Amino acid sequence: MHLFKDCRYKLDTFDLQLFAGEKTEDATPKRKEEAKQKGQVAKSTDMSAVFVMMAAFYTLKLLGSGVYTELADCMTGIFSGLTTTDFTINSVHILFLKLALVFLNTSLPILLVILVVSIAVNYMQVGFIFSTNVLMPDFNKINPLSGFQRLFSKRSLVELGKAIFKVSIIGYFIYRFAVIQTSDIPKLISMELIDSLKLAGSLTIDLAFQIISVMMVLAAFDYFYQWWEHNQSLKMSKQEIKEEFKQTEGNPQIKGKIKEKQRAIAMRRMMQEIPKADVVVTNPTHLAIALKYDKNMSAPVVVAKGQDFLAERIKQIAKENKVAVVENKPLARALYPVVEIGNVIPPELYQAVAEVLAYVYRLKKRLS
Repeated sequence: MHLFKDCRYKLDTFDLQLFAGEKTEDATPKRKEEAKQKGQVAKSTDMSAVFVMMAAFYTLKLLGSGVYTELADCMTGIFSGLTTTDFTINSVHILFLKLALVFLNTSLPILLVILVVSIAVNYMQVGFIFSTNVLMPDFNKINPLSGFQRLFSKRSLVELGKAIFKVSIIGYFIYRFAVIQTSDIPKLISMELIDSLKLAGSLTIDLAFQIISVMMVLAAFDYFYQWWEHNQSLKMSKQEIKEEFKQTEGNPQIKGKIKEKQRAIAMRRMMQEIPKADVVVTNPTHLAIALKYDKNMSAPVVVAKGQDFLAERIKQIAKENKVAVVENKPLARALYPVVEIGNVIPPELYQAVAEVLAYVYRLKKRLS
């Protein structure tokens, strides 16, 4: 029987040690903010790529005729002048300047759209982040052992599976599109050059938009996967949460000592205010409330209060400093729970406190 109990105790101890560091808790806001500052965010590169492709092809579709016309005019001008133009250094410079201007006019609008869309998509995914940590050199990345571990890690295998799946899906849609358009492709041979280019461009853009539509769905799934994986990687153990709480809120023992010192300081300050009081209202043994009033106050103020041992101490100090001590059980019980030290008494107790103060003033006048 004892042997069974010892074995069960060892098994329980083993289980506790095994799961003590298990990361089962969601990341705290502080952990998420630290990861964000390090550049560790949930981001899908597929989402950025698909929106950039969509913006580029859509812009090309809108500006395609203008781009073709400008390029055709440029090439026509160049080839028509080959027989009449002398090739000198200046003429070659002028030719290259013309080609550069044509390149800028045709490509700059598309490049600007790609830039704006790329920034917008990244901002929508992760917001604005300015972090220099990602620029710092990490020598662990050039370690062959670490590289080998990353190569066969769970993340690498998942990325490989995703890549194979994407290539398979996109390849299927390209094959399906080619089968459907089989009858149109031979027409390109018998067409004029301009017509064949228009048809080829139209087919290419149609195929591109079909692929983009498929990639859009895959990118959505990839984004949610990246978001889930990011949250999983930031999960914390109960011990890590406790350590973080200690760092942010302070050590409970130190905080307890600070509170103890603050209470001691407040107690000394309260005891110093008792000699300035006009009266101490008692229960008579369990409660004591010291009240002070002068003409500059809107109502009497509680300068000290306590119960049991502290009540006896308040009464002792009051007697040593010749402060009147009045026994009034109903008033003491009414004042103690509702009025904090330094606050005025509530209006509903004005009458009762006024009667006590009037009695004290009459007593002092009689004694004087």
